[in-house]
Amino acid sequence: MNRRTSRTAEALTALAAVLLATLPPAQHATAAPRQTATYRNPVTAGVVDTFPDPAMIRGKDGYWYAYGTQNPVFQTTGETGERMLPILKSADMMHWTYAGQVFTPETQPTWHGGSRLWAPDIRYTNGHYNLFYSVPDKDTVGVATAPTPTGPWTDQGAVLPDNSGCATGDIDQAQFTDVGGQPYLYWGSYDTICVAKMNGDRTRIEGPATEVAQGRRMEGGFVVRRDGYYYLFYSDAGCCDGAFSGYQVKVGRATSPTGPFTDDQGVDLMAATSKGGVVVSANGDRWIGPGHNSLQTDLSGQDWLVYHAVPADDPDLDLVPGIDRTLSRRPMLIDRLDWIDGWPVVRAGAGPSTGAQPAPVTTWDIGSTFNEGSLSGWRPQGSGTTAWATATEQDAGGYVTHSSSDTDPAYLVSSSAATAQVRAEADLRVTSATGGAGLLLAYTNASNYVVAWLDRDRNALVTDVHVHGVGLGEQVTALPPGFQWGAWRNVAAELRGRQLTVEVSADRLHDAVATQQRTLPAAAAHAGKVGVAARGTGAAADNVSAVKLYRPVTRRVADPQPGKLLSAYSDEFDGSALSSDWTWVRGPAAGAATGDGALSWPTQNAELNLANNTASVLTRDAPAGDFTVETKLHLTSGPANQQAGLVLYGSDDRYFKLVHAVLPVSHTSKTTHVTEFAKEGARPTTTPPTAVAYGPMWGGPAAETLWMRLSYHYDRYGNEHEVRAATSTDGAHWTWTGVWSLPKEQTLRIGLVSLNTAGATVRFDYVHTYGG
Repeated sequence: MNRRTSRTAEALTALAAVLLATLPPAQHATAAPRQTATYRNPVTAGVVDTFPDPAMIRGKDGYWYAYGTQNPVFQTTGETGERMLPILKSADMMHWTYAGQVFTPETQPTWHGGSRLWAPDIRYTNGHYNLFYSVPDKDTVGVATAPTPTGPWTDQGAVLPDNSGCATGDIDQAQFTDVGGQPYLYWGSYDTICVAKMNGDRTRIEGPATEVAQGRRMEGGFVVRRDGYYYLFYSDAGCCDGAFSGYQVKVGRATSPTGPFTDDQGVDLMAATSKGGVVVSANGDRWIGPGHNSLQTDLSGQDWLVYHAVPADDPDLDLVPGIDRTLSRRPMLIDRLDWIDGWPVVRAGAGPSTGAQPAPVTTWDIGSTFNEGSLSGWRPQGSGTTAWATATEQDAGGYVTHSSSDTDPAYLVSSSAATAQVRAEADLRVTSATGGAGLLLAYTNASNYVVAWLDRDRNALVTDVHVHGVGLGEQVTALPPGFQWGAWRNVAAELRGRQLTVEVSADRLHDAVATQQRTLPAAAAHAGKVGVAARGTGAAADNVSAVKLYRPVTRRVADPQPGKLLSAYSDEFDGSALSSDWTWVRGPAAGAATGDGALSWPTQNAELNLANNTASVLTRDAPAGDFTVETKLHLTSGPANQQAGLVLYGSDDRYFKLVHAVLPVSHTSKTTHVTEFAKEGARPTTTPPTAVAYGPMWGGPAAETLWMRLSYHYDRYGNEHEVRAATSTDGAHWTWTGVWSLPKEQTLRIGLVSLNTAGATVRFDYVHTYGG
């Protein structure tokens, strides 16, 4: 793993961040060719030292804002304290500046009891911003409101009642609004995620909590709706243990916001097993423990996963006064999120990025924020051509209004044409009692255009298509009762081929309150100008943009495939005794025996964990070079805390382990079965690096019969062992999880274990080792 970094490059990146993030978005409607930009993770480099649990929103002023967990974000400048829910600001999602914090020690509400504040979630709600945050010392969720993304913030108290009704830690919340306008809150940490309806102003939950997902160390839920499915993103395993953080993002989907959610293998997220649906995991490069995500969409319609990860070359922060543990360094990353066969995955499965990557599209081909107070580049068309004007307000900055009382449509159209395959969007509102505001695209003239109206008279999203002066019929989709017409609403329209998709949302976070699709005739699906439309007084528009529609990635990166079977390093266990190729560490284990083509081995009351190294390990030589080792095992469950499976063993304190483990579920009397992929080794930040640490991550679903693989690679640049794990419940379909790395201090041997708690019998059918 080559983790060398250039301090000069980092300094230049930091300088560019300060300069670019303070520049306002371009103002005029232009069609200049867009330069191919790139970015590098972490996007917060040179701005803050760490930014855990990031949430992001595009403000109504056209900037992006990010919010993070309370942390010591300025240690490298000599600041020893923390910022309470720090805020960053950017014009392009790549270059950021510090923009303040939600609370200070002086303004923090007393009901928090001095708690640190975690895991913010930001939403635009009926003309203001709701910032949800976790209060771990009170085991609850709070909410603060503000007129702008940077405040001033007014605390509204706890969102959850004293007894939330959820068997979980009551933190790690995310708000979601369904089609039709019903708001929900998802929350939960270690080890259950719940959902409940919210009141109209999104400050309290209402009604019972429903458990929708359960798993070992499951937390950080975030829900979006796409193509008729509700996708519940979450993280599992440990978030915050430096180089031993096993965090990763997974996902399940449902046809209802209250579930049942299932993973990509059809396993219910409430099932007593670990889950598949891996969205992003450590890939053996620079980043460890990627997790606690939110989502953001660029102007082309491409989705981006927003998350944190631990840098392998600098995983820990300095100790913070008043905190008795080392905090992990967790800067903010963004990476392209692809939707392949109905499932989201980062970079088609390639995992977190390290080098230069194509940047999010955050500048338009045609568009304006109107912050300069100018209509340059826009042409009035239709009725009331002199009624268009610019105005300003605190949150949105500049915007455009139409004040004519004429009931015929008026248009404000770009001087240049956009491409045929386009994503157009605008923030719209209607402050008068009647009339409408619309988004215009594929406009040739007053006889040829497509428009998506927010029609106040009908309380509806209405699309209308005209070709050669002939209307092809309106399509009407009801907006929610109580729709707040005086608040900004984002209307986004994507034209791909002849398919038009329109969404109405508050904040572009995949929680549209109304969606509509229709197929256009070929004569209407063409390149054309964009703009906004008005009918009557009170129509206003802002942040108008048109960009070439993104090109989706449709094929995943190929998973590792085993090479040729290496018979000299494999065993079918078809003899009456173990082959002499095997040797025992603390053995032979009582009851372990071959017969009937398998190795039978009762679980031991023994451990292989940190200083407790009492379990037997059965080992044999591994081949030179890269290889994959596979076994098929049967674990008949007894009481909790049994485990059995594969190891790549260097010593009791240097190994990789993949086991079927039976573990307790926090806050309940339940147990769950997980595929646990772990490493044990020296913690690299100690001097000398002698302290031993253990880090697990969870693989795919477990079953009584389970196939397992460990794929080994030697990284000669970093002089490291790299191991990736996979499991299967049928021997054919594999769930690959992340990569663990350890320094190449010792030669690894292939091994088996059956340990932790007596009471179960494990059967190993074979050990197969493959080249490559």
